[in-house]
Amino acid sequence: MISLSTPVRAAGVLGAALLVMTAPTACSSNTGGSGGDQSDGTYTWWDPYPQHAKGSDWAKRVAACGDEAGVTIERTAYDTTALTNQALLAAQEGTAPDVILIDNPAVSTLADTGMLTTMDEFGLDTAGVDENLLAAGVVDGKAYGIPIGANTLGLYYNADVLDDAGVDPAAIKDWDTLTAALKKVTDAGHKGITFAGTNTEEGSFQFLPWFWGAGADLRDLDSAEAATALELWTGWLDKGYAPNSVINNSQNTTWEEFLTGDFGFGVNGTWQVNSAAEADFRTGVVQIPGRDGGVAPTPTGGEFITAPVQDDGSRYDVTQQIVECMTTPEGMVETATTFAYYIPPTKAGQEQLLQENAELEPWVEAVRTARGRTGDNLGTDYPKISEPLWTAVQKALSGSASPADALREAQAAAEDEAG
Repeated sequence: MISLSTPVRAAGVLGAALLVMTAPTACSSNTGGSGGDQSDGTYTWWDPYPQHAKGSDWAKRVAACGDEAGVTIERTAYDTTALTNQALLAAQEGTAPDVILIDNPAVSTLADTGMLTTMDEFGLDTAGVDENLLAAGVVDGKAYGIPIGANTLGLYYNADVLDDAGVDPAAIKDWDTLTAALKKVTDAGHKGITFAGTNTEEGSFQFLPWFWGAGADLRDLDSAEAATALELWTGWLDKGYAPNSVINNSQNTTWEEFLTGDFGFGVNGTWQVNSAAEADFRTGVVQIPGRDGGVAPTPTGGEFITAPVQDDGSRYDVTQQIVECMTTPEGMVETATTFAYYIPPTKAGQEQLLQENAELEPWVEAVRTARGRTGDNLGTDYPKISEPLWTAVQKALSGSASPADALREAQAAAEDEAG
């Protein structure tokens, strides 16, 4: 039995888009092909972290796991979209690497091709992984990967702005108290809140806490609860509590707006912890509230470590050693602190992380209540739902359709896609 999970954090945006394969992506040399060359002890590894080049701490960590297993790891890094496309191409051609780290919504897509082993088949025990985090990699009751960590969204605040406006962040318990805080902030001459409503997966990612926090369900996009969530966002624009720029904002541009120091609040993720600490003003974070109180479920971002099927089954023993190296409690904390606080997906890892970084308590709590986008057995149906959802958000925020009408169109589109 192994201890599961290593948080590895790629800098940049969480919740990257899940795409189906369009055109094959050019790959670097020696991408594998039936796993690599066993004769020279080489095992192939793909991940979505091209920003961590050879010689980086992450590259050294991967190489060290190969050393521990007595082999050389040949690592190839793609951006998130290219990696999904390349993995799908490898499934067609039978050229999968030994290990793929893949964005969590893509796990069900790869599993659907038959290219991934289940964790039971691979001999890995997932019992220690938080169920809400493992769910993104579960299809028909079978786990096809292990989350190496998770990140999610929270509500950052500018303590200087809130003090000036007389707002106590601890008093934000539901949508009414948050909206009242935004009114105070704007009445005091500041800007209220910024978020990402862009027409990509990031738009859906940022809307989901409000959607789920209203009690809405992804299989019922035009419910009254869903309309309530979208009306919250459009109401903030109408009242001037949020800027029109949110229509086009990515999570990065949202963060740039927040760092100007003009905003009381900004919706963003675990990956901005270091940047928030280095801001020119005092910052804090609270969890995104549900409509009527409590904590809203937020979507999980982060990657799963998966083991593609190999023609040569004798390779699995070494591959398992590599995965074990990446999923120890010590390893998860090491990579968590190296890559901007990926939260471990096991209780043991979370507790160890908090011993070293007690200020991460709000993020650990947020991850514990987070929800996988492909959970509830949505699997490969999720992209067919997500695009209509972000399209509805765009239409409502731009004023081209009412929230209710935009969501009715979204539900119809999702049903058409599902056939």
